[in-house]
Amino acid sequence: MPYYRVVGEIPGKRHVRFRRPDGGLYSEELMGEEGFVSDSSLLYHVHPPTAISKSEGISAAEAGPVGPNHPLLPRHVRTGDLPAGGDLVLGRQLMFANDDVRISFASADAGSDLYRNSEGDEAVYIATGSVRFESVYGAIEAGSGDYVVVPRGTIHRWLPAGTVTALTVEAGGHIRPPRRYLSAYGQFLEHAPYSERDLRGPAGPLLAEGDDVPVTVRTRAGLTRLTYARHPFDVVGWDGCLYPFAFNIADFEPVVKRTHAPPPVHQTFEGPNFVICSFCPRPLDFDPAAVPIPYHHHNVDSDEMMFYVAGDYSARRGSGVGIGSITLHPSGFTHGPQPGAVEAAVAGLAEGRTTTDETAVMIDTFRPLGLGPAARRAEDPEYAWTWARGARS
Repeated sequence: MPYYRVVGEIPGKRHVRFRRPDGGLYSEELMGEEGFVSDSSLLYHVHPPTAISKSEGISAAEAGPVGPNHPLLPRHVRTGDLPAGGDLVLGRQLMFANDDVRISFASADAGSDLYRNSEGDEAVYIATGSVRFESVYGAIEAGSGDYVVVPRGTIHRWLPAGTVTALTVEAGGHIRPPRRYLSAYGQFLEHAPYSERDLRGPAGPLLAEGDDVPVTVRTRAGLTRLTYARHPFDVVGWDGCLYPFAFNIADFEPVVKRTHAPPPVHQTFEGPNFVICSFCPRPLDFDPAAVPIPYHHHNVDSDEMMFYVAGDYSARRGSGVGIGSITLHPSGFTHGPQPGAVEAAVAGLAEGRTTTDETAVMIDTFRPLGLGPAARRAEDPEYAWTWARGARS
């Protein structure tokens, strides 16, 4: 994270004796990235965070194979056709994946067990509903439109209030604000589309009690259930620049040009070989001759996945795409507005339309995305041919 925070009680100096009320010492835990040369936080536990009493491999239900997008097609998945239930960890339904990222959808109605992803960072976009995120750092209340970014190695759980739908992004590395938005020392710059004030860190500490507490841990080898001698949420305080945070998509400040701006102006986060972008309501392009709709484009180096979460996407009218849809436009395929959409958008300007109302989350990957079982289960088989409808008229 680009700025320093203090939560709870900490001593005046690092790595000095910090005593509990009973005279014993609190136990330090340094959570740090890239060895000891990147962001970190120092947590103070009531009990040593190293004590485990059991380790068991978990034979979790396999998500199913990820196959190549072959024959090459644009894809449309209706998430409303996927089954509901489960939690926000083990209830994830795999949509797309490559060696850098796994993208899943969840419709969760149960609390998750304690969980630690030791393979990479996660970004969870809450589409509908509300959820309490609890971790060793404290709690975050999240709701519709919130991204919750969880650093690798953070023990946490998700406690939904009712049913929550979410898009989950599991990286093979770290998910961070784009470097071009930050100064050399980590402060958000004036041209960035959001700032430190828009980020919500954990409120805490939680100070949970309990013995023999199971934690599900993900590594590249699979899932393991570690049983901790004492509850991991026994942190009395922490400080540093590494912690989970929430950011609401409504706080993203869109960039507007006289003519249509390309997707990089919507970038919100970057991960290893992928980016996450936020498309938000904004003023329309204002040049008198502007075409206020995306042009046809072919991203030769990337696949483009779009999750439509709110509003009316006029560029896709007639394609079957609606709220809850996910599209995948792969490298090797030129995509853009449906037939007639450009003319309709220009006519809308003439009728006095001045703003868009669409909200969507886009993920561009720089290696091809394979198709997971959930994408195949809920795919619209007619989507690829929708550009041909009316194209010869």
